Amino acid sequence: MARYVTTDLHGCLRTFRHAVETKLLLRATDELYVLGDYVNKGPDSRGVLDYLMQLQATGFQVYCLRGNHDQELLDAAHGRAAATWASADDRALTLQSFGVTEAAHIPEPYLRWLDALPYQLDIPGFTLVHAGFDFHLPPQQMRQDWNTMLNTKQFVFDASRLQGRRLLYGHVPTPTAEVQRRVDARQGAIGLDTGCVYRHNPELAHLAVLDLDTFQLQLIPNLEEPYAIARR
Repeated sequence: MARYVTTDLHGCLRTFRHAVETKLLLRATDELYVLGDYVNKGPDSRGVLDYLMQLQATGFQVYCLRGNHDQELLDAAHGRAAATWASADDRALTLQSFGVTEAAHIPEPYLRWLDALPYQLDIPGFTLVHAGFDFHLPPQQMRQDWNTMLNTKQFVFDASRLQGRRLLYGHVPTPTAEVQRRVDARQGAIGLDTGCVYRHNPELAHLAVLDLDTFQLQLIPNLEEPYAIARR
């Protein structure tokens, strides 16, 4: 059995499938953890959800967390007027992938799947979350601060709050060289978002997959057909 973690797929279905089927050769006995942000920005949000749901339905041990973009899509679909949902271009690309013109028309099975996603997960040796925690809060409150877990872009890591587990998270696109450095140093908190969707940024534009037992990092380049996205 192998254990892998990746994050921030953002509609990059071809790249993710290549990672799962060609690079990892994922087996039903393996575990794959994905730290959120399946939708928006990239070319095939619906395809990513279809693929994740298919893997789970056919017996693969794929565990998915909630990301801020997943929450934004849910909020938009449920008519929460105060919610901010990506840019106009992002919205158009996402809706196009679902074949609809409004978020409210996204088919219910996708919304149910997104709405059931947990915010965090503890596994042997690691705590997984999309963005991070506010380590200044008392432990119980820290673990119920959903907004921070989805959206924070900086925090001061305190390993004692996680009973010595390492923290793995995504959310903030980080150059591949820096992620590799943190993995090599086996830091206590490691962000694994290497900005796969940002295909015009050579320092990003990769999907990072970490083997949790060997601590080997694979960096899979963006393999999508051209799509509109600004340089970050």
